[in-house]
Amino acid sequence: MKKSLQQRLAILADAAKYDASCASSGTVRRDARAGGIGSTEGMGICHAYAPDGRCISLLKILLTNFCIYDCAYCINRSSSNVERARFTPEEVVWLVLEFYRRNYIEGLFLSSGIARSSDHTMEQMVRIARDLRQVHGFKGYIHLKTIPEASAKLIEEAGLYADRLSINIELPTDHGIAQLAPEKQPRQIRRAMADLRLKIEDAAEPTLTGRRKRFAPAGQSTQMIVGADGADDATILGSSARLYGSYGLKRVYYSAFSPIPDASAKLPPAKPPLMREHRLYQADWLYRFYGFSVAEITSARPDGMLDLDLDPKLAWALAHRADFPVDVNRAPREMLLRVPGFGTKTVDAIIKARRHRSLTLDDLDRMRVSLRKVRPFVTAAGWTPLRLIDRADLRQVFAPEPKQLALF
Repeated sequence: MKKSLQQRLAILADAAKYDASCASSGTVRRDARAGGIGSTEGMGICHAYAPDGRCISLLKILLTNFCIYDCAYCINRSSSNVERARFTPEEVVWLVLEFYRRNYIEGLFLSSGIARSSDHTMEQMVRIARDLRQVHGFKGYIHLKTIPEASAKLIEEAGLYADRLSINIELPTDHGIAQLAPEKQPRQIRRAMADLRLKIEDAAEPTLTGRRKRFAPAGQSTQMIVGADGADDATILGSSARLYGSYGLKRVYYSAFSPIPDASAKLPPAKPPLMREHRLYQADWLYRFYGFSVAEITSARPDGMLDLDLDPKLAWALAHRADFPVDVNRAPREMLLRVPGFGTKTVDAIIKARRHRSLTLDDLDRMRVSLRKVRPFVTAAGWTPLRLIDRADLRQVFAPEPKQLALF
């Protein structure tokens, strides 16, 4: 018996929850003067965030959870016993338009299992984006999960209609992919990411008329599964750093492995702590925006893992006490960025303010800095924390206390 649209929506929306790479950061407003519906600029119920903190609500679904591949970590693998469903392209278009008209969403995140062939599935996804843009004048955000095995022509067409494209690298090492997803080819994935980068950069170049082509204006992203193949945090961060450098990615997303029914013996029996995923995002931010190297971030522990009790910058500072305290009135920007509790905006505000006066702790407090976190690591007018930085129990000051489990 054929499932209803509502039943299929429940199945395919639930199946899409394992894909984390659906942020809309970096997109631009499409010209709304020509008519059409939808917007990337509004507020709404959401699962993604723009760079300025705005919430972007997305309809996040799979086109189908049928798949010809048998990746051990994937709940939708061909050997899985999950309930299967699929949409037609027309049904996805209808859902997007109806959800938007009801003010539920502002865009679409569309992924899919590989049904029949890579080209067949990719062609249907491109058709959905093309119909939304050209037939219905949809101006909202569209993120398509592209298939690296699909033809270059289809991927190029996808970039004409989508704001962002993404190709999942899946696991941080080629060895892990060979063990858990032997049907996938890491070289082919990287080749597709490289081709996509060239197309995005080519579209960014101005033409003789000064206009730029529209091709995936929000760039490309990828996702890694954390905790499925035994790779430590240093390996994961090293892989993501190479991806950023080689393919110009906007984001690498980290998704903690979740145990699945009838799992392979190759997979770990339990999922990693969610705090590990959070620490990886914090570390990712440090080497992208704060001047840290991956080796520095992961040097606090000999096993290559991040400290789950402390954020990576604080863990590094405690392991390098000789570099502190830092004078907020004289230190260069590079050193201020290494102070726990200072973000990039705070550092810029400090540098701007100290041109006119010597800063005190009260000045930092007015900048909404956590004085509890920064006191041991800075000197300011009227403040020298020599005793704090030398405390043997300084780690305990910041580490969370173990919580007593309730009996009832």
